[in-house]
Amino acid sequence: MKKTLVLFLLLIGLASIQAATINLLEAGGHNDGVTLNTTAINGTIEQLSAQGGGTLFIPAGTYLTGPITLKSHLTLHLEAGAILRFTDDFDAYLPFVEMRYEGVVMRSFHPLLYAYEAEHITIKGEGTLDGNGKAWWFAAWGFDTGTENKRDLSRYQTLWSQANTDLVIEENSDWKGNLVKKFFRPPFFQAYKSQHIRIEGVTFVNSPFWTINPEFCDNVTVTGVTINNPPSPNTDGINPSSCSNVHISDCHISVGDDCVTIKSGRDAQGRRYATPCQNITITNCTMLSGHGGVVIGSETSGGVKGVVISNCLFDGTDRGIRIKSTRGRGGIVEDIRVSNIVMRNIGKEAITINQFYSKVPEEPVSERTPICRNIHISGLTGVNVQTAGTLLGLPEMPLNGITLRDIDIQAKQGLVVSDAANLALSEVVLTTASGSSITLLRVKEVDLTGLKERLPKPQAPLLKVEACEALYVTSCHPLPGSAAFLELVGDANRGVVLQSNYMGRLKQVVLPVKAWMDDVLKVVE
Repeated sequence: MKKTLVLFLLLIGLASIQAATINLLEAGGHNDGVTLNTTAINGTIEQLSAQGGGTLFIPAGTYLTGPITLKSHLTLHLEAGAILRFTDDFDAYLPFVEMRYEGVVMRSFHPLLYAYEAEHITIKGEGTLDGNGKAWWFAAWGFDTGTENKRDLSRYQTLWSQANTDLVIEENSDWKGNLVKKFFRPPFFQAYKSQHIRIEGVTFVNSPFWTINPEFCDNVTVTGVTINNPPSPNTDGINPSSCSNVHISDCHISVGDDCVTIKSGRDAQGRRYATPCQNITITNCTMLSGHGGVVIGSETSGGVKGVVISNCLFDGTDRGIRIKSTRGRGGIVEDIRVSNIVMRNIGKEAITINQFYSKVPEEPVSERTPICRNIHISGLTGVNVQTAGTLLGLPEMPLNGITLRDIDIQAKQGLVVSDAANLALSEVVLTTASGSSITLLRVKEVDLTGLKERLPKPQAPLLKVEACEALYVTSCHPLPGSAAFLELVGDANRGVVLQSNYMGRLKQVVLPVKAWMDDVLKVVE
């Protein structure tokens, strides 16, 4: 009797599992690439939601659709050969919904895939999601260049104004110029105030705007995903914003803007929401074309903390690791660790921290002042790089606690650090075509150990220092043929100590000769 009951219960459970999977073709869908499937897809999702959740299975074929609203406890499964192509009819993405665009909460176009206050959503499979973004790009390019657009956007601008009467941007915000456009493209995927989101295996192409963009979410996993966007405006790859516990792994990304970017809101509104992006891991990913490999900012007003980036390859991005913010953002970026990174063919900097991302005038320190501290980068190799790095703090708020260790970069230009404190450089090998390997400007408390070069520098010293204080240099071995090891620029340097360095192969160790003064420079054997 008990065995019969158990078998009966198992059969009921199996039947319920089978009933929770619906084939789109059997639900009225068409895979001819012409018929619009918006009603069939969203209707099936509503049906599954009413049953407590389930799987919408999309078999091979091309399905044209409008925006899709995802519900809790839903799996969207794309079979190999399935292409979900989104219409470029802007009207299909009305009415406006609450969303976030470049760190600003507003009401705007419905994202192509959108979840609002939902949980346990999965998008998986071996199929492709095609954002069909060209019309959206042309609209953006029209604004950026002043050229005529084929579409009249005035109606959407009017709708946007009517929907956002309460949106106020600070008068001295660097985003003020963008706001006047009143036309903001939808992200491909935006989960908003949701949790337990998983995207696995699928391919995204031709996004209108940012591709995968969870906002105010908790517990997000993106794994084994491919993103291919051609040169196009703001088509970032994966952009978690004000999210916690995000895991990005085994992804292949080639896009028109940044590959992976971590954000947390813009300016006064972002500080009011005060929701950081935290507990983020990014590992085992390849990044090809894009403005940056892994980027933090510039929307950092809610703060970014606890980020681990490891075992990634960047080949052909403009920059490698990039942290950017500006006066007016505020927020704290801290506790970032980067390790085991290989970079090739980097068009600008391999490593950059820039607190001058936009040209906001200098102002007193306040909640608008961005803070960047405790950034640790190790195990990084770069080949065919334009600039090894630029680490630029603000005079009123220097970078603090930056560590570079086991770094080997071949670049045309070296590393420049300005307005920083507690800087540690260890086992750094910079092979540069011109200029000094390392230039320090207004930096305090520097520990430089084991600076090396692969080629002598007959035209410039390895290390150039200006207006620096408490600089300790040890275990460095410059090659013969170099112009000098150290150049002290100006008369504002204090407390420079050289200890246990091998300088015997150099004709001159320090420039200028008058730098040999106890209050400026001390050499210890």
